[in-house]
Amino acid sequence: MKFSIYQSSRQGGRKYNQDRVAYSYSKEALLMVVADGMGGHFHGEIAAQMTVQLVAEMFQKQAHPILRDPLFFLDEAMHAAHEAISEYSAENELLESPRTTCVAAVIQRDMAYWAHVGDSRLYFFRQGRLLARTQDHSRVQQLFDQGRITEAQMTTHPERNKIYNCLGGMMLPEVDLSKRTPIEPGDILMLCSDGLWSTLSANEIGSILGAYPLDQAIPELMDHAELRGGQDGDNLSAIAMTWGSPTRGARGEGGISTEAMPLDSFTTQLDALHAPRPIAGEAPVSDDDIEKAIAEIQLAIKKYSK
Repeated sequence: MKFSIYQSSRQGGRKYNQDRVAYSYSKEALLMVVADGMGGHFHGEIAAQMTVQLVAEMFQKQAHPILRDPLFFLDEAMHAAHEAISEYSAENELLESPRTTCVAAVIQRDMAYWAHVGDSRLYFFRQGRLLARTQDHSRVQQLFDQGRITEAQMTTHPERNKIYNCLGGMMLPEVDLSKRTPIEPGDILMLCSDGLWSTLSANEIGSILGAYPLDQAIPELMDHAELRGGQDGDNLSAIAMTWGSPTRGARGEGGISTEAMPLDSFTTQLDALHAPRPIAGEAPVSDDDIEKAIAEIQLAIKKYSK
């Protein structure tokens, strides 16, 4: 298995960065996941962190070296994350339940599978052409599907931030699953939060991903999105993967080959939970808060991962 991968996350104009990004791979399978947390001082970060860690942990327990049924895995993992967040909310008697969107993808044996809840997106490009994109679980997506607004109006509509499907909410999530999709060398999958895609068209995203290696393309996309978002811009996060060996002569494109990996090993990139930057007038998150949250996340992972 050969691929190139790059991930990044920025705070944008928000008080906290509630986005979380991660990937994990075995000898023959790759997982990518993005979560965009919502709700309450510090709790959105916890919901997103709990989701990406739990999905990654379940992947590591089941991908030996591939997943038996990737779509079943994605559905099961997202429902497990929902239950873990809901239990965290109940045990801490939170008035506002933390919630998160999630989009995740698995690639194994030249096939891609993905799932999402909410408005974090997956884009699938081949030679600069958009082959597939997830459909947001949002009010503006419903209005667009009904023909009541245009695609351009979706990014400026006053209800653009309203989603009706998430992990950790009052209702059970409806996990939207893809079909089993063949993937070819040179194909690009990008997963991102709405802070990135809401200011960029699919054509812009495809053009930049096709023009630069990923470690240049993702920062370029983020620079554009952050500039357009301005002082009130959302958190923005993305992870992108190019399948197969890097194009010969591509500068900066660090390829990964799993040929020499042992069957029972994994490589994972997942940032640890950390305190948000202090905000004037708000109580800062203490080291004790962080330690307590980490312990609760680890307990949830131990309980819900299978």
